[in-house]
Amino acid sequence: MLQRIQTIYLLLAFVATGILPFFLPLWTMANGKEYVFMQNQVYVALLGLSTTLTIVSIISYKKRQNQFVLGRLNIILNLILLGLFVYRSLNVSGETPAVSEKGIGMFLPIVAIVLLVLANKAIKKDEDLVKSVDRLR
Repeated sequence: MLQRIQTIYLLLAFVATGILPFFLPLWTMANGKEYVFMQNQVYVALLGLSTTLTIVSIISYKKRQNQFVLGRLNIILNLILLGLFVYRSLNVSGETPAVSEKGIGMFLPIVAIVLLVLANKAIKKDEDLVKSVDRLR
């Protein structure tokens, strides 16, 4: 059933990892140019994989256990991406020529992680409900 609440959470996570990075810069360089995720192949690969996992999780709504596992993998992937962003911002922090102002795009993995955790809670709730109904039969 696509009308469940976890589908809404997963769609919002898809927007956070698949659409918003195209519009929000990760940071602004000291010379005023915006640094977007497409300038680094690692960021492109991780965001693409995260978006793909979210889409596959939405499509596999009939297999709640697989959906739950995909959600956990996606959380781990977004934590790795967030770690790379934090490392990059701390490694070249301050008013160096590399990074002068952090952008809102750096916080998109946090938004995705929160939405994926909420989706996994809803998936777990559905799975527990189905198991309790099966016990009654």
